[in-house]
Amino acid sequence: MTGAPSLMREPVTTSGTIAVTNLRGQIDGLAVRLSRTGAGEAQGAHPAATAPAVAAQGAALIDLLNLRGHLLGRVADYEQAAALAERLVQAAPDDATALLARARSRATLHRFAEAAADLAAAGRSGADEATLDAERAVVLQALGCYPDAMALIRGAGEPRSGFTTLGALAVLHAERGEHGEAERLFDEARRRYRATSPFPPAQLDFRRGVMWHRAGDLDAARSWYEAARRRVPDYAPAAGHLAEIELLSGSPATAVALLRPLTRTSDDPEYAAHLAAALHAVGRVHEAEQWRERAAARYDELVLRHPEAYADHAADFWLTVGADADRGLDLALRNLAYGRTTRAHALYRRAVLARNRPAQAAS
Repeated sequence: MTGAPSLMREPVTTSGTIAVTNLRGQIDGLAVRLSRTGAGEAQGAHPAATAPAVAAQGAALIDLLNLRGHLLGRVADYEQAAALAERLVQAAPDDATALLARARSRATLHRFAEAAADLAAAGRSGADEATLDAERAVVLQALGCYPDAMALIRGAGEPRSGFTTLGALAVLHAERGEHGEAERLFDEARRRYRATSPFPPAQLDFRRGVMWHRAGDLDAARSWYEAARRRVPDYAPAAGHLAEIELLSGSPATAVALLRPLTRTSDDPEYAAHLAAALHAVGRVHEAEQWRERAAARYDELVLRHPEAYADHAADFWLTVGADADRGLDLALRNLAYGRTTRAHALYRRAVLARNRPAQAAS
């Protein structure tokens, strides 16, 4: 099967369920230590001694919050990380660690121009150039500047045979539609993984699933999403994408079963929207409408607070489950203004076609 998992060496990692529990513990523990460090500074500890420790602990907590936000579909974690990053930089505006942490947090919420400004400031404050290049590559890739991103990834300091570099290159080639080269790099990255955390290989398998999902190979996409969930059973995006495939494949009841738990643990409206579609497909129209309304309200809220990050998802919602092509077109146009990527152009074209469809039907 094209793109399906092969009998390659499987990375040996710890239990994904235990790892998620430990992640929660790490976040709680760091938050307590950070509050104590901050309290000590407020009570008169020497700022020169406490500022680096606060920045280092805060940056670690920000990265863990963003990781949990991705794994469990928690927008609240992204927002908590962003708020903490702002406080860190306010307290130490010239600290490279704090600036790097805020850059990563801003990039997570698609505030790429501000993230780039933070990276420039971090460079002036003495941040490691290889670290800066790796972060710049993330921003450039998100904006569709693939050749520049690739050059930075290849020169970011880690050996070219390392898991991180190979994985980043695999995802970059996948986004460019270069599936053969992406597959080779995905395989090689998996072979090179030597750590015990289940999160990096699960994320890599998920991104491989996304590649085949976008290419229309639903069987291969399903296989990689399932591989990601075997490693981390609570991986919300993998479960959500599996539900999409089940819905497309004519198994809406299976999609409902996958989505219900996500709507209890995640505050991302994407899962509520997909649940509405799945419920409608199984004939539970009244319940479907309730979830559609819930998703609509949540998208309105997130577009207001984080337009760069959620305009595209909200546009897709209104073009499909939301059934409002005018709102979908407006949001797709806003999204195109934030970044003229290939996907942004494709979404805009979809929105224009959807908006014109009723007029064409009438004529």
